[in-house]
Amino acid sequence: MTSLNHDLALRMAELARATALPRDVDEILAGVTAAATEMIPGTDTCGVLLIGKGGKFESLFGTSDLIYKIDALQEACGEGPCVEAALAESIVRTDDFATERRWPKYSRAAAELGVRSGLSFKLYTSSSTAGALNLFGLKPEAFDAQSEVIGSVLAAHAASAIIASRHGEQLESALANRDTIGQAKGVIMERFNVDAMRAFEMLRELSQTTNTRLVDIAVRVIESRGN
Repeated sequence: MTSLNHDLALRMAELARATALPRDVDEILAGVTAAATEMIPGTDTCGVLLIGKGGKFESLFGTSDLIYKIDALQEACGEGPCVEAALAESIVRTDDFATERRWPKYSRAAAELGVRSGLSFKLYTSSSTAGALNLFGLKPEAFDAQSEVIGSVLAAHAASAIIASRHGEQLESALANRDTIGQAKGVIMERFNVDAMRAFEMLRELSQTTNTRLVDIAVRVIESRGN
């Protein structure tokens, strides 16, 4: 077994153990995006896009602020690889947005942001919500068949965890709690002068060390604002 395959097997085993435990859906998906960035070469940013009723977009668990800009472009353009993966295809790969013709308006805007490659995986689909795991690279042809294999396994881990623990309802609940978590992130960002990604990591770490639901930790952070 090569070093890469050995590391991949070890990390997959860690994810399998983690997703077997009762955890909030946001913790699982945040772990998957972090693992994708770490394990798939060429990934400069990664996140999850959820599309709810009425076409409402929810961009979550991004590993950098760039992912939120990319998802906002898809919502504004009404097209893009993440949308296609979530609603139609299982895997959507783009070798170079500068020459991509499937989504001309979006691709042109993405290339102007410096994003050249994309790789999206269907993550979750229900009657009310669809989702995709999305990876982007700043160089053309950043992803290959090996990237698709690793990403498919990561997406499958997340999807199986959602299904196994009846996360259909939990996902809806997580979306309802998103504003609370967002407020808590804002408090932490202001108080500790950190960015949004680090603020979420601090919330998650506190949740794990105290064995307390993430949304409950968020409520406590918000309540401490006046102290």
